[in-house]
Amino acid sequence: QVQLVESGGGLVQAGGSLRLSCAASGRSFSNYAMGWFRQAPGKERDFVGGVSSSGRSTYYADSVKGRFTISRDNTKNTVYLQMNNLKPEDTAVYYCAAALTIATMQFGAGTTYWGKGTLVTVSS
Repeated sequence: QVQLVESGGGLVQAGGSLRLSCAASGRSFSNYAMGWFRQAPGKERDFVGGVSSSGRSTYYADSVKGRFTISRDNTKNTVYLQMNNLKPEDTAVYYCAAALTIATMQFGAGTTYWGKGTLVTVSS
């Protein structure tokens, strides 16, 4: 089992920045790829980005490329999502995920652990 707790959400104006954190506990954090997803009201949960277990590889949805950056600190069991140049369409609940691979969390091919989410609201 892996427990995930997100933090850092809030209200920000368009063009602003936020940094989300996801603290993990339980099984060895460094064995897992980590990802961020988001769900806007009335919409499905979408992949935002992911980072490999080593931290050497990152992947992003086209909608956030160049604005969002994922990083992880395996010494602190924490993954981060730095969000810059935020837009109203980024408004959503953001969820942290852990799985053996990024493909697993994207396509449901195995066990994925989820946090409870943190709300990000971007005002225009």
